[in-house]
Amino acid sequence: MGKVVLYSSVSVDGFVADENDQPGPLFDWLTSGDVPLDESGVVKVSQVSYDYTRAYWDQIGVTVAGRHVFDLTDGWGGKPPAGIDHVVVVTHRPQPEGWDAEAPFHFVDGVEAAVAKAQEFAGDRIVEVAAGDVGGQALAAGLVDEVRMDVVPVVLGSGKRYFGSVDAQHLLENPDVIQGDRVLHLRYQVRR
Repeated sequence: MGKVVLYSSVSVDGFVADENDQPGPLFDWLTSGDVPLDESGVVKVSQVSYDYTRAYWDQIGVTVAGRHVFDLTDGWGGKPPAGIDHVVVVTHRPQPEGWDAEAPFHFVDGVEAAVAKAQEFAGDRIVEVAAGDVGGQALAAGLVDEVRMDVVPVVLGSGKRYFGSVDAQHLLENPDVIQGDRVLHLRYQVRR
């Protein structure tokens, strides 16, 4: 079974979006380089960020996200982002009216059930959990093996927290650190 990774770009003060769910400059590092990160040609990063990010993206089998993110992205148009095979959506509501039942999206009630479903689909590949409330719930439930964050040199001041509403202490190991252009890639193993 693959590991479960909590991930997002994040401001220095720990936010993944502002109060209006806008990432602002948090994704600027994804369009400020010379090396295409995907086939679109829109996402271009520095060589250092490419080496780090592409290797990670290639290992992801499934993403777990909350219904809020699903709704904000309009379900990515029914196609999982970044070439991922499946998306598991944590929600207490049914799939949207008229949703394509053939799209590789799975609507599951509860974070534990969502991660279990994602692991079934992922096999030995990574299950990526989007940071925020769902990611914080997965960490609090002891389901996360690794925390990855792309720290962007900006202070948002307020907004949506990387770890959501986690209110308990969780110990992480020393980070692996990679310096990109306008981003610091951090990777922590969760201490068990």
